Amino acid sequence: MIINKLKTSAICISLLTAVSCTNDFESINKNEYGASNKDLEQDYNNIKAPFGPMFSNVLVLTAWPYQYQQNLQADVWSGYMASGSGFATGNNHTYSFRDDWNVLAWDTAYREIMANALRVEQRAKGKYDQFYSISLIIKVAGMSRITDIYGPILYSKYGTPGTAWEYDSQESVYNQMFTELDYAVNDLTKRVNANEATLFEATDVSIYKGSYEKWARYANSLRLRLAMHIVKINPALAKTQAEKAVSHPIGVMKVASDALILNAANYSNPVTAISQVWTDINMSADMESIMGGYNDPRLAAYFKTAPAYPGQYKGVRNGIDIVDAHYRDFAKVDAKQTVWMTTAEVYFLRAEGALRGWNMSGTAQALYEDGIAASFNQHGVSGAAAYIETTAVAKDYDDPTSTVNDAVAVNLVPVKYNAAGTNEQQLQQIITQKWICGFPEGQEAWTEWRRTGYPKLFKIVKNTSPDIIPTNLGVRRINFVSSEKNGNPVGFASGEKLIGGKDKDNGATRLWWDTTGPNF
Repeated sequence: MIINKLKTSAICISLLTAVSCTNDFESINKNEYGASNKDLEQDYNNIKAPFGPMFSNVLVLTAWPYQYQQNLQADVWSGYMASGSGFATGNNHTYSFRDDWNVLAWDTAYREIMANALRVEQRAKGKYDQFYSISLIIKVAGMSRITDIYGPILYSKYGTPGTAWEYDSQESVYNQMFTELDYAVNDLTKRVNANEATLFEATDVSIYKGSYEKWARYANSLRLRLAMHIVKINPALAKTQAEKAVSHPIGVMKVASDALILNAANYSNPVTAISQVWTDINMSADMESIMGGYNDPRLAAYFKTAPAYPGQYKGVRNGIDIVDAHYRDFAKVDAKQTVWMTTAEVYFLRAEGALRGWNMSGTAQALYEDGIAASFNQHGVSGAAAYIETTAVAKDYDDPTSTVNDAVAVNLVPVKYNAAGTNEQQLQQIITQKWICGFPEGQEAWTEWRRTGYPKLFKIVKNTSPDIIPTNLGVRRINFVSSEKNGNPVGFASGEKLIGGKDKDNGATRLWWDTTGPNF
């Protein structure tokens, strides 16, 4: 296995190192690429340079760090994927956390996203705000993922002079992110209304080609996503932010070209290599149960059939005791695009908002069906109209290797929208289809599963940490990381205090928005 060959020391870069460079304001404004700032300013290159690392690390695009940062965490806990490889006695899959896996999401975010966002701010804010605005959007896209992994994080105090950087509560982080999106959308909207030519095209590695209008639309859509995250803990703010996004003159994603997708030629999704080349990850049993039960035409766009079972999409159940390499021959992941947000997801977000009585410019059912159609369109798959009428539900899972891993289907809702059903039944349908359309981006799927409980997923078979994370609870967050404990002890201690104390720094502690209350 590739992951067993990596040295922990190669990735455990302390936050102290990442932040200290931002305290040296003279140093941070020096160009790392060999030319003076005066030379670089000829084509805004001193501002453009930090965007490369930011683009490459919202979703980490190199396979081995992606495997640490997301694949062995959210991709598995979301029910999207499962490992066909054996591990040590305890690991993330069986709820015994490994710090050498879990540290990379934090360290990468501060080194590559926060540090470079600060560089753009210092070089562009108040002078070239179009660059600053887009950097804010990328920063929110990346760091919203980090707070949704760990909870409290270093945010408002990042880069301030000193040697101790306290964390913000997750509530404070979300409020600041909404404010940052306000700044970015207001600035870019003025430029769109003035028909201002973009200066960002050469820097933009997405299909947007630097369009200020499309970046503003993505920011509105991102606002809608974050608003829905907090609907149970602060429904009034969630409604306000969601309706602000949808009612804005530029609005949210509605057509295929609105999706934020990185250019495929240079930015391929790393999970394909992890699955098909390294054979470390496979289709999950949950995917087989739900998509297989629906006979979903998108299966062929998402997965390669199982080598050991020709023509079949055979998934691996999560958290099982793997004693041989047989499961490596189950279905493989085939991720052709690196997508930050799909148009389909936005339709499902609006569908949930409409279900809650918000003004989402459409009914819950119509927006739900539009989301399915948008997902089929994204993947070039036909048959959406027939699929929308599907009354079948998830199927039972049968492990051909061991009956111990068999499971009775649990997510028993059809595709056909149940307009006469309860809010809870309709929400389960909406989230199930959002879960399918979001593949393979497991971070957002894991967040929505924690928030709503949907789709219902199989419980792990082997829990090696039942006294910490009960099997029925599942993983709610990742504990604060060793690089912080060593490099920023004041911040580390402030984070522990914000989550309720040192004894709460584990995977069973719910985040701020992850309440135990009902969905409605």
